[in-house]
Amino acid sequence: MPSHPSALPVPAASDHAGVVRIAAIHVAKATRLPMRSVDQVEAEAGRGIVGDRYHGTKHRHVTVQSATALAESAEVFGRDIPAALTRRDLTLNDGVVPREPGARIRIGDVLLEVVRVAAPCKLLDDTIGAGAQEALRRRAGSVCRVLESGTIRVGDAVALGEAAP
Repeated sequence: MPSHPSALPVPAASDHAGVVRIAAIHVAKATRLPMRSVDQVEAEAGRGIVGDRYHGTKHRHVTVQSATALAESAEVFGRDIPAALTRRDLTLNDGVVPREPGARIRIGDVLLEVVRVAAPCKLLDDTIGAGAQEALRRRAGSVCRVLESGTIRVGDAVALGEAAP
């Protein structure tokens, strides 16, 4: 998977057509290892993102956050919060990530189901700075499971809150 610098800025608004898109993808091979920025990942139903630390776990397959919520967190925190340092896998360029368990997120062939709200951990204060955990509270996105497999790429369109069958 080709990587690109994780310092790339995340757009704060939808593209010209008003479409929510994948702005950044980050994975880590193990817990506490730095996140790597990649251009695409394979998501496996019932398993998660291939090569990520949570691949094969029961429910924590993919974490999703929004650049909009990151911008709000940065205002509270008093400085930028890089997407790569939040420990989330997917960053959307805009929109509100669904928080309700059972809500669906469609990214191409991939279908995600929200399991729970992603709670920011204490590690964020160590990596971003004191107060980051609190600034991200209620803005840290959602934890999802993968229901349908496929490739997720930076730039892919995202459908938020797709109805369950």
